[in-house]
Amino acid sequence: MTSINRRDFGIAVVATMLLPVTAARAEDIAIHIDNFVFQPAQLDVKIGTTVTWTNRDDIPHTVVCAGKFRSKPMDTDGTFSFTFTEAGEYKYFCSLHPHMTGSIKVG
Repeated sequence: MTSINRRDFGIAVVATMLLPVTAARAEDIAIHIDNFVFQPAQLDVKIGTTVTWTNRDDIPHTVVCAGKFRSKPMDTDGTFSFTFTEAGEYKYFCSLHPHMTGSIKVG
């Protein structure tokens, strides 16, 4: 068995620190609100994914998932983001227009 000297160990540590970080990171996903519809209306995502809703309509909308998250009213081009840290199904809607619904399955 060979031993490593201090200098070689130090070089190995520095080299490791300089490598790009490739930790498993979930995606960032966009949902657009357009013509009173969430697009896409249904998603399957991994734990850790951040979803950002953007209002493309000319009137305000919200994104509400009872007990989980609630956006403020978003004007045109307004955004709201939420990071999903727990598995499950998240059904959401616009509190100003309750017929607007969507669902995100996190696993």
